[in-house]
Amino acid sequence: MTTARDIMTANATCVSASDTVLDAAKKMAAESVGAVPICGEDGKLKGMLTDRDIVVKVLAEGKDPRALHASELAQGEAVTIGADDDAEEIMRTMANHKVRRLPVIDGHKLVGIVAQADVAKALPNPDSGELVEALSYD
Repeated sequence: MTTARDIMTANATCVSASDTVLDAAKKMAAESVGAVPICGEDGKLKGMLTDRDIVVKVLAEGKDPRALHASELAQGEAVTIGADDDAEEIMRTMANHKVRRLPVIDGHKLVGIVAQADVAKALPNPDSGELVEALSYD
């Protein structure tokens, strides 16, 4: 059984809830990633910030990325997956919540990120096709 721990990217870089959106964007560029977890001062996951969030919710609305904090873009509770959850559960969670990346939690600690591509590589071809279809936007 392939688990999240087996296929995740470990040591995910967090942005602090108090970091500006510009700082977060620079971190994303430096790491060559399209999403980063937002962590509070207590180290707990507060949400996810995506490149799309920055474009749609900040730039397209004419907001200043130097004046907004990452925490202002965290909406609700982040959808997560347990480190020992299997690839099928990851696929279901991604499809049900229409997300392409999931923070991986072990207890209350963020241990990594699993992306759609990670799951697609871990599943047989028919299953990965179903995941891509389920996550495609209408």
